[in-house]
Amino acid sequence: MRERPTIQLLPDGHRLHLNDGPIDLILDADGHQAEIRRAYLAVAARFVTVLEELCAELPLLRSRATHGAKLPVGPIARCMAEAVAPYSKQCFITPMAAVAGAVADAVLATMTEVACLRRAYVNNGGDIALHLAAGESYTIGMVERPERPSLFGTLKVSSGSPVRGVATSGWRGRSFSLGIADAVTVLAETAAQADAAATIIANAVDLPGHLTVLRVPAREIAPDSDLLDLPVTRGVGPLSTAEIVHALNAGESVADELLSRNLIRAAAFCLQGQVRITRNCREGIRSLTCHSERGTEPAFRSTIEEHLCPK
Repeated sequence: MRERPTIQLLPDGHRLHLNDGPIDLILDADGHQAEIRRAYLAVAARFVTVLEELCAELPLLRSRATHGAKLPVGPIARCMAEAVAPYSKQCFITPMAAVAGAVADAVLATMTEVACLRRAYVNNGGDIALHLAAGESYTIGMVERPERPSLFGTLKVSSGSPVRGVATSGWRGRSFSLGIADAVTVLAETAAQADAAATIIANAVDLPGHLTVLRVPAREIAPDSDLLDLPVTRGVGPLSTAEIVHALNAGESVADELLSRNLIRAAAFCLQGQVRITRNCREGIRSLTCHSERGTEPAFRSTIEEHLCPK
């Protein structure tokens, strides 16, 4: 018998922690206390149905996304399928690539549908859905390695920006990656879109066939993996500066394509202490700054003004 979901306030008395099997959320909201309480009660009622809803369509969600394929029925599953659809013709991808972001989006929507909040976020293991009322903003830290929480950069998202989703992918994360990026953080209009795009870009930051990169078929690690026998990265040895630049260039090329298709708004890449951010986004966040661990000075800095290049 499956254990009951855990729903509890954290010791700070403000943030809410929700856990059900592989789903682990932390959320927070600002506003009048009565509105926050209304939002949290709605989330508690919705959350207990999320995992079962996804499991009901799991075979379909673990199947390769293809043009014209059968669409899932559940709202979260449908959101996952829509987020990965733009990539289905160019690479192997399944709706599971957007599961964390789609869950974050759904939980946030539950809060904002019933309560008037100044701002709120739902953090699903680093994939974050944001709500910002007029004049509000969030400053978010970007972490290179989950097991060693140190920031490689910060970003500020304001209400005037179209960004409402942030996601990070890389070979060191909780999900498998085909690439060698330590972290790729993507900003998009929804968390599901950011989640799918982060997966695609992180896969592209790569040095195919490099002797210091350890790869293992996904099913050897997780027999039920949706990636089947695709080789996922399990270790990356020291790389030369030229090799790091080459891998980052490959990721940036893909990110630029996604920017041109309006699938993302900005992205930051980190590989062995070297960082890169996209510079040609159409509309961006207020500021995105990356710092290198190899020195005290920023390795790359960029300020993207809101509505810099309106549509």
